[in-house]
Amino acid sequence: MITIPTLAGMLLASGIAWGGKAQTTVWPQWRGPTRDAKVSATPAWPRNLNGLERSWHVKLGPGYSGPIVVNDRVFVTETKDRKWEIVRALDRKSGRELWQSKWEGAMSVPFFAKANGDWIRATPACDGDSLFVAGMRDVLVCLDAQSGTKRWRVDFVERYGSSLPAFGFVSSPLVMGDHVFVQAGASFIKLDKKTGKTVWRTLDDGGGMYGSAFSSPYPTTIHGKSQILVQGREKLSGVDPESGDVLWSQAVPSFRGMNILTPTVHNNGIFTSTHRNKTFFYQIQRDGNEYSVQETWRNKAQGYMSSPVIIGDYAYLHLGNGRLACFDLRTGEQQWRSKSFGKYWSMAVQDDVILALDERGDLILIRANPQKFELLDSKQISDQDTWGHIAVAAGEIFIRELHGISKFVWSAAQKHKPE
Repeated sequence: MITIPTLAGMLLASGIAWGGKAQTTVWPQWRGPTRDAKVSATPAWPRNLNGLERSWHVKLGPGYSGPIVVNDRVFVTETKDRKWEIVRALDRKSGRELWQSKWEGAMSVPFFAKANGDWIRATPACDGDSLFVAGMRDVLVCLDAQSGTKRWRVDFVERYGSSLPAFGFVSSPLVMGDHVFVQAGASFIKLDKKTGKTVWRTLDDGGGMYGSAFSSPYPTTIHGKSQILVQGREKLSGVDPESGDVLWSQAVPSFRGMNILTPTVHNNGIFTSTHRNKTFFYQIQRDGNEYSVQETWRNKAQGYMSSPVIIGDYAYLHLGNGRLACFDLRTGEQQWRSKSFGKYWSMAVQDDVILALDERGDLILIRANPQKFELLDSKQISDQDTWGHIAVAAGEIFIRELHGISKFVWSAAQKHKPE
């Protein structure tokens, strides 16, 4: 079982509603309240997209960061004039700008990644009081969520003498309790969220060929022990959130260190997949305070950037070839593989239904059926690239387009027709 008591406690302490129906009202970080793309069962989603209507749209500069939603506002980032990184707070109901903050921070990524742009990438995190934003040049900025006033800024290249990561700060920050955790400075770091001071630093890999990791940290409990799952460029680790001790570590084969997606946990095991390599399931064993890792199975299917979701004993993963695949986590067998879609999906899950955002601007509604690919509905909602992670809160859907953000809602009549 996956439990994240520290995350729930953080939200409660920060004044963000948590538990029951209130759990659906926020999307405060990468992949939602529990960081696994799961959405509470209320309100129930309709089983088609017929009644989906755009409520508002705001033009923005380019960016790949997913929007986050906390209380009455939506936070979104952008890159402007190839020079400025900008954070905007928008009124959740109307889209009206409440404040913006900016700093110089743009950079150029390697030529082979140019097709996907040089824009800000990491999704911010908010605890209800402070907003934590990762800038491309390996910086973390803490802003007052109400006013946008800058509270502190950490330049990890300056602090640690590490190299500027070639792809920028890609991993999304994690806030737990009084601290914020980041993959930056060619390492994994715990910071005091009030001051930005380093509490501990671990998994220092020296920067490697291309710098800091892509994958975002994931808090979980394995064999009764709270830990943060950290997938670096070449290995997967479990880190004690209090001490920073590395509880266990496992090398994960990859191409050019492209361990990009956020892994998921199932029955004390970890499901992950890497670019131009394979899909893996690692079982974590515990004997007292000692941990070991066993590769339970591997499958030739290749993931890429899209993070998987788990429903029951099955994982649903958008592959590097654009197809969605279903895997039996107990055996590693691929149950089915769909037709090809776009290069990237972000997904949200409610019960046995997956709402996916394709990078080509399509929303796709799927029933999670291990026996076959079951498409419920699809709808084009943008003619722009949609690389930012989808955000879903209280039946509202927030879509970050390459040059803007839109809010969609199901019509009132449609909300009462889940089947």
